Amino acid sequence: MANQSTISNRSKRGVLLLYSPLLVLFLLFYSCQQKKQTEAIAEVAKKEVKDSVLVVPPKKYFDIIVDSLEVFEGKIRRNQNLADILTPFNVSYEIIHQIAIKSKEVFDVRKLVSGKDYSILYKKDSLKYGTHFIYRPNPIEYVVYNFSDSVNIHKAEKPIELVEKSLSGVISSSFYETMIESGGTPELVDMVVDVFAWQVDFFGIQKGDNYKIIYTEKLVDGEAVGINGITGSYFQHLSEPYYAVAFDQGSGIDYFEPNGKSLRRSLLKAPLNFTRISSRYSGRRFHPVQKRYKAHLGTDYAAPVGTPIRTVGDGLVLEARYHKYNGNYVKIKHNENISTQYLHMSKIASGIRRGVKVKQGQTIGFVGSTGLANGPHLCYRFWKNGVQVDALKVDLPSANPIVDAVRVQFDSVTKEVMSQLDKIELPVQVNGAPELVSLN
Repeated sequence: MANQSTISNRSKRGVLLLYSPLLVLFLLFYSCQQKKQTEAIAEVAKKEVKDSVLVVPPKKYFDIIVDSLEVFEGKIRRNQNLADILTPFNVSYEIIHQIAIKSKEVFDVRKLVSGKDYSILYKKDSLKYGTHFIYRPNPIEYVVYNFSDSVNIHKAEKPIELVEKSLSGVISSSFYETMIESGGTPELVDMVVDVFAWQVDFFGIQKGDNYKIIYTEKLVDGEAVGINGITGSYFQHLSEPYYAVAFDQGSGIDYFEPNGKSLRRSLLKAPLNFTRISSRYSGRRFHPVQKRYKAHLGTDYAAPVGTPIRTVGDGLVLEARYHKYNGNYVKIKHNENISTQYLHMSKIASGIRRGVKVKQGQTIGFVGSTGLANGPHLCYRFWKNGVQVDALKVDLPSANPIVDAVRVQFDSVTKEVMSQLDKIELPVQVNGAPELVSLN
C-alpha cells in the first residue's frame, strides 16, 4: 500500500512538472492580453479627450475668427478720417487708399459719422498690425473692411429678433409725454399718429383720452433697436372709440377699420411727423414779423431746424426755389383739384426741382426759418379747386377698402387683433396710486 501511495505521489509530481510550463505560458498570455486591453481602453479614452478638444468652436467677433487677434473698440471722433483711425495700427497708406477706393462700391468711408461705433482687429504682437476695420452705422448694420490679405469689403446685418409687445395709457398731459412715460418711444408715437392721422385730432387731445397698442419690437443682442410695425391699435378720443387693424391685401401693410374701410386718405394729414402746431389757418392773425393783422392761409408746424418735411401725396413739383417772403419752398400738384405748398425750409432736398415726380411720404426739404419767419417752423398751405383752404378741415376720400377676395382672411385677422386689444388693461390713478382697469 505504501509503495502504491509513493507511486501515486510521484505520478502527480510528474504531471505537474509536465504541465507547469504550459501553465506559465497561459498565465503570461493572459497577462499580455489584459495589458493590451487596458492599453486599448486608455487609447480610446485619450482619443475621446483629443476629439472633444478639437470640436471646441473658435472664438468669433462679427463672424470673424479672432483666436489669434486682439480687438480694439472705439467711437468715431469729430473730423476723424480713416487714416487717423488705421495708421496707429500700422496699416500702410497704400492699403488705406485701396480701402477708400473700393469702399465706394459698398459703404464709402468718407461717410463715417461722428459718434458711431467701430472696431479694429489686430495681430497679437508688439507692433499691432491691423487686419480688419468694422464700422457700425446703426445697431443692425455693420460694414467689414478686411485687409488681412487683399482688401475685401462687405456689408452685413446682425440677427434681428422680433418680439410682440403691448402698451396702454390714459392721457393726463400730452399724448407724447404719456406714451414715453408708459414705455413707448418717439418712433412708436410717430407711427400711432400716422395710423390715426385722419380719425384723431392729435393737436386737440383731451385729458382722459386713452389708447391700447399691439406692436412688434426689433431686438439685436437683446437690446431694442426699433419698431417693426403696429399690429393693431385702439384710440379713444373725446369718448369716440377708433380701431386700427394692420393688413396686407397685396400692396403692402395698410390700416383698416374692423369693417374693412381704410383708415388712410389719399393724402397724409400732416407733412411732418408728430410735432406742435404753432399757428392755425386764420382769416385774421397778428403777424409776428410784420407786426400787423393779416390773413394766415396756412398751418404752421413748429419743429427743430433740419426736421425732414414730407410731401403729403404723390404729385408733380410745380416750384422749388427761394422767395424773399416764402424762403426756400416747394409747391406740388397732386391732381387737377389739389396742390400743397411747403415754406421757410432751411434747404430743399437734393433732386427736388420743377417737373420732378414725388411719392407720398418722400422727403422734399427740411425745416428752417428762411424768408419772412421769426423762428424754425414749416408753413403748410393747401389749395382745393384753386382756393386756399384749411388743410386740417379738408375731407378727402379714403384709400381702397378691403377687397372681397381677401375678406375672409381679413375678418379672421381682425377677430384675433380685437380679442388681443380687449384683453389689454388701461392704467389709471386712484388716490395717487396706479391701478389697472379694463375697458370692457
